[in-house]
Amino acid sequence: MAAVSDPDRENTRPGAEDPPHPADAVYADGPDTAELAQAAEAPPASDADVKRAAAETGDPDAAAGASAGVTGAPTGPSNPDAPDPEEAAAPDEVIREPEDVPPDTADDESGEARRVDAEGRTEPLADAADRPSPKAALVYNPIKVDADQLRDLVSRLSAEAGWSEPLFYETTVDDLGDDVARQALAEDVDAVLVAGGDGTVRAVSEAMAGSDVPLTIVPSGTGNLLARNLLLPLDGPEAMVRATFDGDTEAIDVGFARLRRGDGTVDEHAFVVMGGMGLDAAMIANTNPQLKKSVGWVAYVDGAARSLVNAQPFRIMYELPGHRLHSARVQSVLFANCGSLPAGLELIPEASVSDGELDIVIVQPKGPLGWILVWRRVAWDNSFLRRFRAGRRILSLRTRDGAVRYARGAGIDIGTSEPRPVQLDGDEFGEAVHVGVHLQPGGLRIAIPRGHSISRAGQADASSARTRRAEASAPVSR
Repeated sequence: MAAVSDPDRENTRPGAEDPPHPADAVYADGPDTAELAQAAEAPPASDADVKRAAAETGDPDAAAGASAGVTGAPTGPSNPDAPDPEEAAAPDEVIREPEDVPPDTADDESGEARRVDAEGRTEPLADAADRPSPKAALVYNPIKVDADQLRDLVSRLSAEAGWSEPLFYETTVDDLGDDVARQALAEDVDAVLVAGGDGTVRAVSEAMAGSDVPLTIVPSGTGNLLARNLLLPLDGPEAMVRATFDGDTEAIDVGFARLRRGDGTVDEHAFVVMGGMGLDAAMIANTNPQLKKSVGWVAYVDGAARSLVNAQPFRIMYELPGHRLHSARVQSVLFANCGSLPAGLELIPEASVSDGELDIVIVQPKGPLGWILVWRRVAWDNSFLRRFRAGRRILSLRTRDGAVRYARGAGIDIGTSEPRPVQLDGDEFGEAVHVGVHLQPGGLRIAIPRGHSISRAGQADASSARTRRAEASAPVSR
């Protein structure tokens, strides 16, 4: 086939032919334009021509194709199952929706998109690369919250703040929140919200310690111990959810307890409120979970009553960093990051979540009178008298009874001869013969409402400042 010249092509002389292209050889055996035009004007082949072609080639389909003018396209009698072209091209007037197509699933699978790692384990889908930032993640306990209402609230406030659509993670019996919190951090979220009980807050805090990603505590459980100690609003979730997007942040300390069991195994867990060994842990272990769901923290009274019946002091060896080793017979030893308990009780009035030190409480009452002294110290002295100047003066004149002793340090090592129960932030953690506690100062960033103070002294100062501003702006009467 002759090469076609292109007079518009640059550097081509008029009247000259293009040099042959290597691809021309591929089509050298095909018909040229003149041959195709001649074939189109030729009359259709007769039946005799078709039979003669079939006899010569031995291929009835090819002969039938020749009669149709297209080589190798079986139609007509040689292919009775072939659809009619006009009928196949006609629309069927059916509009198909995505849900009309059944998902491609195997047994026990949901059909939702998922990611599988090299070992075949399912993993959550990675966030799209072009998804806008910032974005938040909500980790919640579906038993403690109204999931639909809370998800809608987080989505709405996230959109109002111009953030991306949030990610949602539910806790399970096997995952209290630490695993899903790590998944959220792997998605490069800019903030994490946690809604659940004290155990959920503890687990999520453990995963987020040292990450520098702010954590918002949405009060949802029965105790809300960390939220109470941070003086956060407890009258609904909206104030704290909104603080995620337009609030301030404060760095608080995180404690870590390394537990060595009686069989020699070792594991480590975080806490943000307080932990302990002895009677306090036994009290939590003896608390009826159904009663706790019904009446909240009051259920611990029942647990304490049942624990006190068989309570026996035990000997511990303990040491604070930089101090000498001590030995004592105790009922409980507590290591606290916070000092407030439910019902307004103050176990450690001077405790601070951001001072870089733990507060240690040694509870060692002697007989029934000793327990009365313990109750007086916590419920009367710490929780009432210390609020007033006259009360603090009375406390300064009182002789120490020794039923409750306090210490402070960056950590503590506690050892016993027999395994004793341990609790962290109100959850039982089995028994241990040694507990090594250390603190990570400022290890966790907490989101708080704008202008909020996490200390009572700070709130008192802020209240006084607001009062002074109000008095200054008030009209002067003459």
